Amino acid sequence: MNQAPIHNNMSQLCSELICEKWITTNRVYETMLLVDRGDFAPTNPYQNFPQKIGYNVVISAPLLHAYCLQALEPYLTEGSTVLDVGFGSGYLTVAMSKMMKDKGTVIGVEHIKELYDFGQFNINKHHKDLIENEKIKLILGDGRLGYKNKAPYKCIHVGAASTQPPNELIEQLDFGGRLVIPLGIPNDQYIYFIDKDLNGKINYTKGLSVCYVPLTSAKEQLNNM
Repeated sequence: MNQAPIHNNMSQLCSELICEKWITTNRVYETMLLVDRGDFAPTNPYQNFPQKIGYNVVISAPLLHAYCLQALEPYLTEGSTVLDVGFGSGYLTVAMSKMMKDKGTVIGVEHIKELYDFGQFNINKHHKDLIENEKIKLILGDGRLGYKNKAPYKCIHVGAASTQPPNELIEQLDFGGRLVIPLGIPNDQYIYFIDKDLNGKINYTKGLSVCYVPLTSAKEQLNNM
């Protein structure tokens, strides 16, 4: 088995993602350069595979961050309010803000208190201003329920796999918005793009085959550790 190349910084990592066509636009490339994975991954931050961060959760592989940012790029526009469910390490939460040039609002929801604290700590290393200026708002709660107080959302990212399309989140999606979520059972999961058109019609597009942790209750997640 070939080992993944070892990189020393985000520039080298992003160059690999470009060569492998995970990054195909300047906006995503520039965004990922602005958010140093070294602040968010406890070990081997610049290698292109997931890293365990505890509590039965990982920080996704960089290629998946790039893939999701590519899918959300048209919806991460200045002035938008967007939702990141299961923010974990906090990496994609910050990246979503940077895609909007820090001129939107990202609501991050996490249901494990220790992960909430971990993600907040990571963000505060070099992006504390985003929390202080309420460009990022972190919520401790059940992400399956979204966060109605700031709905509707131009786009929603979910960092865990659901067996069924989540109705609560679809309801909180704005007309013309997109929800990116892994759907399926273990060993048979795909990222889906769930689009709500301007008339409220829901369309599903099947994307990349993936393996994510389940979107479940905090109790069940902790019991499976």
